[in-house]
Amino acid sequence: MSVKIAGELVSGNVLIVDGLPVVVLTAQYNKSGRNAAVIKARMKNLMTNRISESVFKADDKLEGVVLDKKPCTYSYYAPPKHVFVDSEFNEYEIDSEVLADIEKFLAPDMTDVCEVTFYEERPISVTLPRTIIREVEYTEPVARGDTSGKITKSAILAHTKHELQVSAFVEIGDKIEIDTESGEFKKRCT
Repeated sequence: MSVKIAGELVSGNVLIVDGLPVVVLTAQYNKSGRNAAVIKARMKNLMTNRISESVFKADDKLEGVVLDKKPCTYSYYAPPKHVFVDSEFNEYEIDSEVLADIEKFLAPDMTDVCEVTFYEERPISVTLPRTIIREVEYTEPVARGDTSGKITKSAILAHTKHELQVSAFVEIGDKIEIDTESGEFKKRCT
């Protein structure tokens, strides 16, 4: 455990607030008139994924924490938990509720290395690589003759059945690169 001064908070800091770990999403310094400087922090609870806001005096001391992180690969889904495996074949189960934002990219036995974050030896979150490659299971053919510019169409990914917009030239069976932060199609892989 480390001590953080509220005035030095930046995005990504992990703190203990009300006994639970939170990650700072934004920290805004505010000084008005004769009032003491305050920090308005927007934070995400790492156990529940709920977002909240708090105001701290700039000189408040907060309890910081360093979380353990381990590279793992996704293995399978055993309702209601997703199972990840590390290089020593240890399995870690994480509730699907916690992974709601990235569930659409998880495919059985995928080879992408994810980063699993642990708090007190308990897995609490997963970070996917910035880009992943997935196969297109189905997409509609594009109408010929449309030269209006950037044409997109819907595609469904194999295994996950996630639907996203892709360029008109993407066909069934193509492998595509996807940005996991925005969820958008980036390019077709050769």
